[in-house]
Amino acid sequence: MSRLLAAFVFLSSILGSMGATAQTITGAGSSAAAPIYRSWAKAYARATGATVEYDPVGSSGGIKKIRQNEVGFGASDVAPSAKELAEGGLVTFPVAITGIAPVFNLAKISDGQLRLTGEVLARIFLGEVTRWNAPEIAAINPGVALPNEAIKVIVRSDGSGTTYNFTDYLGKVSPKWKTTYGARNSIKWADGFIGAKGSDGVVQAVKDTQGSIAYIDHGYVKEHGLATAQLKNVDGEFVRPSVAAFRAALASSEWATAGSFSQTLTQQPGKAAWPITMGTFVVVPQVASSPDQTLAALRFFAWAFLNGDTLVQENNFVRLPDRVQAAAFKTITSVKDKSGAPIGMALISSLLGKR
Repeated sequence: MSRLLAAFVFLSSILGSMGATAQTITGAGSSAAAPIYRSWAKAYARATGATVEYDPVGSSGGIKKIRQNEVGFGASDVAPSAKELAEGGLVTFPVAITGIAPVFNLAKISDGQLRLTGEVLARIFLGEVTRWNAPEIAAINPGVALPNEAIKVIVRSDGSGTTYNFTDYLGKVSPKWKTTYGARNSIKWADGFIGAKGSDGVVQAVKDTQGSIAYIDHGYVKEHGLATAQLKNVDGEFVRPSVAAFRAALASSEWATAGSFSQTLTQQPGKAAWPITMGTFVVVPQVASSPDQTLAALRFFAWAFLNGDTLVQENNFVRLPDRVQAAAFKTITSVKDKSGAPIGMALISSLLGKR
């Protein structure tokens, strides 16, 4: 048994012994991460009797709710900066890795048949390429019967970590995007774009809108059978979004090589790497004003790190590298109550020191 695994076993045992298991854990935030939280919640309820209530209000909403102490944890697809964490009295740790896929609804073009480059994708979302048979799209899709119809662009209307990572990618492939918008949770989109709230809203809008294009987390692609476009990556290869492609992007990043999770995972090198890979994160108070609420959330995540790897893969996410999981575990153990005492985790350091 590894030291990290032993620590999780011990942590789970001491957290499991504190308080009744039949409780409710509350969380809110990232809609992209909702599939994995739903899956973990079902398994956790079977294992412990506890209930996890998660509200996919978007990353911005999740940060707002945890800052106002309305939930046990916030969830975001963007790690808040050190300054933001310090100002809010918060800490963050990653949970899993996923990716964002361009999805479309075209009657005679199937999943994976359409090819796009980052430059063309940026011009579509800038409102500059407006028809499906535009020369820019036709040039990278020889032999594909592109329809002579308007491109109907569907975007997130709420503050979204998915939007942040998508626009972070567009800024890396398009100088004009970088100077016009940059990377943001919320964008003032071009007139005529169709706004949708949350990933569920994007799914429905794409299904309802012939000729549409949107961006969405890969978990929703698989769950709802949406058609995705191939993208040209850093190495010049056209790739499709997949767990294997997210893992390939992760392998070249500082997440895997250094255990650091401060950088975004967009535009990572590697022939098989998906260019819009991203992490998803949890945010909790550094000093818990409601220790029972925070402890319930930490108990859930300690259990998930120990037991949830299979569920991560089943939901088309990628598990954290061991180094990053260790960093996440260290963050969990740093949370304190108002007196400065670790809430139920004080013995972890001594345990690790003895093994």
